[in-house]
Amino acid sequence: MIRLIICDDQAIVREGLQTIINTDKQLEVCGTAANGEELLYMLEHTDEASLPQVILLDLKMPVMNGITAARAVRAQYPSIKILVLTTYDDDQWVFDAVRAGASGYLLKDTPKEKLFDAIKGTALGNTYVDPSVAGKVLSMVRGVYAGENSSLADEFSEREAEILLLIARGYSNVEIADTLYLSPGTVRNYTSSIFSRLGATDRTQAAIAALRLGLLKLQDI
Repeated sequence: MIRLIICDDQAIVREGLQTIINTDKQLEVCGTAANGEELLYMLEHTDEASLPQVILLDLKMPVMNGITAARAVRAQYPSIKILVLTTYDDDQWVFDAVRAGASGYLLKDTPKEKLFDAIKGTALGNTYVDPSVAGKVLSMVRGVYAGENSSLADEFSEREAEILLLIARGYSNVEIADTLYLSPGTVRNYTSSIFSRLGATDRTQAAIAALRLGLLKLQDI
């Protein structure tokens, strides 16, 4: 069972999402919050064993918006994945959400089945980006970070490069292990090392850093 919290300032959206998501037997909405401040309060007063694996997060909210909340969650609860679900596809919202550590970015017109898949995949460490905003993320990688030093590429072995490519394609550790005929433990060790050298805390950040540094090319993903 995957536990998640819905954070959205509109009560009708929270209630509607909760009803829809709870129809999937693999998903459980364990709480809702109307803004980032309520979300953090809820997390602070939840036992560690009962924390959600995923937060479904809106961006434009009063009191504390989703960007600020995402940064706080990533800093205090790095194991919790953040899946943005919003109506906003403005460049700045997209860029800020990715920089804040969101593992995925979906728009509210996403079909129910794709939303369920995204929640489950996000919990496993995969990345989901709505096609309408994917181009913005790639533009950020190409433009904002275009001039950065790519000498780090020389430090990665052929095996590490293979694993990094599969991470960027959204493969889980188990799927990478099956694809490359490695043990899951070996893949975890490689992944941890790759994240450390890239300064990444999750798979989304690792993929963006790899593109930024020239370790991967857009056409390969």
